[in-house]
Amino acid sequence: MNQLQNLLHDALISTEHVEHCCIIRRKDVSLRASSVGFTMYQDQIQMFVDSFKNPPQTREDGLYFEDRHYKCVRADKNAVYAKCGKRGLVIVRTGSLLIVGTYNDNMYPSVCVEAVEKLADYFKEKGK
Repeated sequence: MNQLQNLLHDALISTEHVEHCCIIRRKDVSLRASSVGFTMYQDQIQMFVDSFKNPPQTREDGLYFEDRHYKCVRADKNAVYAKCGKRGLVIVRTGSLLIVGTYNDNMYPSVCVEAVEKLADYFKEKGK
C-alpha cells in the first residue's frame, strides 16, 4: 500500500462505516489512490468530477454508479451526497482533489459522511 492508500484505510475504512473509498485528482481527472478491492473506471471518475460543474443538474439527475441509480440528496460546490436504498455515496471536493466514500446497508451514513468530510478538511488544511 502506498501512503495515500494507508491514509484512506486509517481515516475511512477503519471507521467500519466506509465500504470503499478513493482519492481523485481533479486537474487531470486521475485516480490517486483507492481502498483495496475498489475499482474505479475512467468514466466513473469523470462523472464524479463533472458532478460539481452543475450541482442543480446533479441534484435533479442523480448519479449512476456500480449499476445503480443514486438519488442525489445534496449537491453543491463542496459536496455531493447520493443514496440508493440504504446504500450511499459521499463525494467531497477540496482545492485539487475529490474524496469519495461509499457505505452499505449495514453502515451508518452519518459516520461515513463525517469521516469523508474530516479527511477532506485535512487535505484543505494542507492546501490540496
